[in-house]
Amino acid sequence: MSESNGGASAAATGSVRRSRDVPALVERARDGDPRAVARLITLVESGDPTLPEIAAALAPYAGRAQVVGLTGSPGVGKSTTTNELVRALRVRGHRVGVLAIDPSSPFTGGAILGDRVRMQDHATDPGVYIRSMSSRGHLGGLSAATPQAVRVLEGAGCDVVLVETVGVGQAEVEVASLADTTLVLLAPGMGDAIQAVKAGILEIADIFVVNKADRDGADATVRDIQGMIALGERGPGQWRPQVVRAVAVRGEGIDDIAAAIDKHRAWLVEHDELRHRRETRAAAEIEAIALGALRARIGSLRDGTQLPALAAEVAAGATDPYAAAEALLAQLHG
Repeated sequence: MSESNGGASAAATGSVRRSRDVPALVERARDGDPRAVARLITLVESGDPTLPEIAAALAPYAGRAQVVGLTGSPGVGKSTTTNELVRALRVRGHRVGVLAIDPSSPFTGGAILGDRVRMQDHATDPGVYIRSMSSRGHLGGLSAATPQAVRVLEGAGCDVVLVETVGVGQAEVEVASLADTTLVLLAPGMGDAIQAVKAGILEIADIFVVNKADRDGADATVRDIQGMIALGERGPGQWRPQVVRAVAVRGEGIDDIAAAIDKHRAWLVEHDELRHRRETRAAAEIEAIALGALRARIGSLRDGTQLPALAAEVAAGATDPYAAAEALLAQLHG
C-alpha cells in the first residue's frame, strides 16, 4: 500500500485525485487503494471543508491500529529504526502505516521528505503505506494534521501505525499524547545522556532504544538511563520503561524492540491503560478542534467592530483585558 504503488487505471487515478466524494474515497482506501489514502490525507492536511465528513466516515474504524511513536534527537537513527521495524512487522503479517513528520521550510512550507527516501525498501510492498508530512511550523515534533492522518490509516486497514517525529530535541513530547507506545531513541557519542532525556523526554518514554550500540560509550548511556529510571517514582503495577540496545543499520536489536512494544501493549491492556490513553487522546483532539473553531470565529470578529472597540477600551484604560475577553466570549456565545 505504498504511496508510490500502482494498480489503478489512469482514468480512475485522475477521478480519485479530483474527487471529494468522501464515501467513495473511504471505500477505495478500505480496499487498499494507496491513491485514495493519499487523497484523504491530503484533504486532512489542507483543512478541506470535507474534513468533518471524512472524520465521520472514518469513525467506525477508530482504535483498530496500534499507534507507536518514535522520537529522539536528529542523527540517532529514527528513520533507519522505523524502516527495520516495518520489516519486522511485515514478517508478522501486519499491515503497516508510517507517518514520517519532516521539518518544513520556513520560506515555502515544504518538506525535504528525507525520511521517505530512507524507506524505499518498502516502496513496492502493498502492505506498507508511507507518508511524509510537513510539520508546517507546528511545535512538538508533529504536524497538526497527524491525529486525523492516523485515523485515515486506521480506516485503510493498517494494523500498526508508526509515527516518526521531526527530531528537534527536548521539546518534542507531543507524540506521547498520540501514541499507545512511545519509543525514545538515543545514541552514544551525542552528548550527555542525562541532558538528552531531561525536560519531559524521560516522562514520555515507554521504551528507550540505545541505537548505534556498537559505538564506544553505549554501556555508559545505558547505565545513565537505567539510573534515571531507578530514581523515578512509580506506584505498584506501574510501567517501568524498558531499555533496549540496537544497531538498526544492521538490523540488530529490532526483534528486541518489537518484543518490548508487545510487552508494553500487554501491560496497557491488562491495566486498562490503553482505553485511558485513547480517551485522553480523544479529549485532546476534541479540545483542539473546538479551540480551532473558536479562533476562527474570533478572527472573523476582527473584521467587525466589537473586537477593535474592546481593544481601544483596554488600551485607553477604560476596561481591563479580562473583562474585555468576557465580553468577547459573551458575543461569541450569543
